[in-house]
Amino acid sequence: MSQKLAGVVALITGASAGIGKASALALASEGARLVLTARRQGRLEELVEQVRAAGGDAVFVIGDAREEETAKQAVQAAVKHFGTLNILINNTGVGNYKNLVDTSAEDYDEMMDTNVRSTFLFTRHAVPVMQAQKSGTILMISSMAGIYGFAGEAVYCATKFAQVGFAQALDKELRPHGIKVGVICPGGVKTEFALGKGRTEESVAQSGMLDPEDVASAVLLACTQSPRSRIIEVQMRTMDESLT
Repeated sequence: MSQKLAGVVALITGASAGIGKASALALASEGARLVLTARRQGRLEELVEQVRAAGGDAVFVIGDAREEETAKQAVQAAVKHFGTLNILINNTGVGNYKNLVDTSAEDYDEMMDTNVRSTFLFTRHAVPVMQAQKSGTILMISSMAGIYGFAGEAVYCATKFAQVGFAQALDKELRPHGIKVGVICPGGVKTEFALGKGRTEESVAQSGMLDPEDVASAVLLACTQSPRSRIIEVQMRTMDESLT
């Protein structure tokens, strides 16, 4: 079995389902040791058991990614249990697709805090560890909504554009310290994230959206580059996308 990430420690936010869970399994399959964080303890316990049953190693931290204490505890857990932190996957996210006049200030705050504040907090506390060892990889899971604006998604797009800009700026700021920064921008993905916005589980399952494992493959690719190369941005769309 290939072990491209043997000895590497990865922290994944929003790891209890969807892209976060798929990415955890993909990285663990290559030997990465994992720190997993989310709010649903039962889901994280099941994922840790799955990783360990396959011969890997993982721990979890329960908490809200919007809270600074969660970020601090997760980074501390990586150092305490595994001695370092090599990879950070900022995956936590929320969408609320409404026209501007139907979007409340509370909707705005929830999306900004979940998508942007969490990305800032985890990156802010992971970077000192990576700077000290002069290496690391940081990935933001953004969206095609961070590349193009879509009607009815103005605030969501704003948060995802923010993640892309954050990654681009940090690529320049942190590269002199040996730290790689990139962003993954998938289109629609068959996850819980896609539900609750006028869609049903059946319609999502039967759609031509990407699978979480498709995105996890891109995450793994970005995390297994040689020390001399980095992936700055990946844009992903389904093969079922309309040509018009």
